[in-house]
Amino acid sequence: MPAHRRFTGPQVFLLAGSFLITLGSFAVLPYMSVLLHQRLGLGLGTVGFVLAVASLIQFAGGVVAGPVAARIGLRPSMLLALALRTAGFAAFVTGLTSPVLAIGALLLVSAGAALYLPANKAYLVAGSPDADRPRLLSASSSAFNAGMALGPPAAAPLVLGSPGVLFSCVAGLFALVGVGHAFLPREEVRAETVAAGAPERSPARSGLSPFLVTVLSVYAFMFFQHYLALYAVPRTSAGFYGVVLMGYAALLVVAQPLLAEWIAALSYPAALRWGFGAMAAGMAAIAGGGYVGIAVGGALLCLGEIVLFLKNDLEALARSSSPPATVFGRQRLAAGIGAFASGVVGGQLYAAAESAGSARAFWVAVCLQCLLLPVLPLVRRTTRGRSEPRAEAASELRG
Repeated sequence: MPAHRRFTGPQVFLLAGSFLITLGSFAVLPYMSVLLHQRLGLGLGTVGFVLAVASLIQFAGGVVAGPVAARIGLRPSMLLALALRTAGFAAFVTGLTSPVLAIGALLLVSAGAALYLPANKAYLVAGSPDADRPRLLSASSSAFNAGMALGPPAAAPLVLGSPGVLFSCVAGLFALVGVGHAFLPREEVRAETVAAGAPERSPARSGLSPFLVTVLSVYAFMFFQHYLALYAVPRTSAGFYGVVLMGYAALLVVAQPLLAEWIAALSYPAALRWGFGAMAAGMAAIAGGGYVGIAVGGALLCLGEIVLFLKNDLEALARSSSPPATVFGRQRLAAGIGAFASGVVGGQLYAAAESAGSARAFWVAVCLQCLLLPVLPLVRRTTRGRSEPRAEAASELRG
């Protein structure tokens, strides 16, 4: 078994910062629809449109992170992103009485997230050997998920009663984290210190497209993310649904680092079989209903997310000669496309299942999709692979 290098000081700081940043963000963002609708009086249609635009900026805006990082560097990109997010959360303090200011603040926060996440991951792996990347990316994901799990309950006592205090605290947290980022070494220096021991980058491999697989992975996963509450709460309770979400987050935090090396060693087709297979089994368990089915389904969906999301990022890095910030920005765009498609299809599908008198049919339909989705990129690869020998033969005949 290969010996692991310890995480460097800057890497440890970034992991801790990732937790704090997500903790602050998710202390606010999950309650945004309530604040916009109940406190500022915006109609639900307007609230939905605003949140859709913010999500689009946060995901699709990731493609801007690569060019920005190439021009100004990864550390300045993260500082700029944190400045935007600090300004956005600070603007919420004065925007609590103005819909225009509140919407502008939300868009600032979304733009900062779009710029920060690809630069953060790129800095984390800059100069590190390929063998260390699974550990780094899984640890990063665990830090983000821990913040996502703890943010909403931490903010619950303040979000409606004293939102100004909440936004002031979050803005202060982001400002402090930003100051810490200013003391990080430039990534070029870190790359030089590690480059001597890093193996040469393997050439790009042909075959499955990580971008396409990411679109399909997020598309399948977001059915669970969007519609579990609608299905589970009436059949169990709101308290049980909260326990499932907390257990899900805890399993993500613990299991991702433990499974990172196994996932890295899997071939890409095998990872698709494991990941989509776990998701299909999870959807089937949820369709069974009841406390046990929903809890088991959540655990299986967690396994599918861990395998697919980490493997997609690792493959995207390995197959591309572009800078890591550009690669992660494209992956964010792929995730945004998948989430958007899932939202469009899921609403129609769930409505059709309810009108037919069986919401369980929705989860059965999603289960079938999870079984079929991994076949699409494999068929695409097989078709292309068969066409290449014919092209070579034709070339030899012409020669």
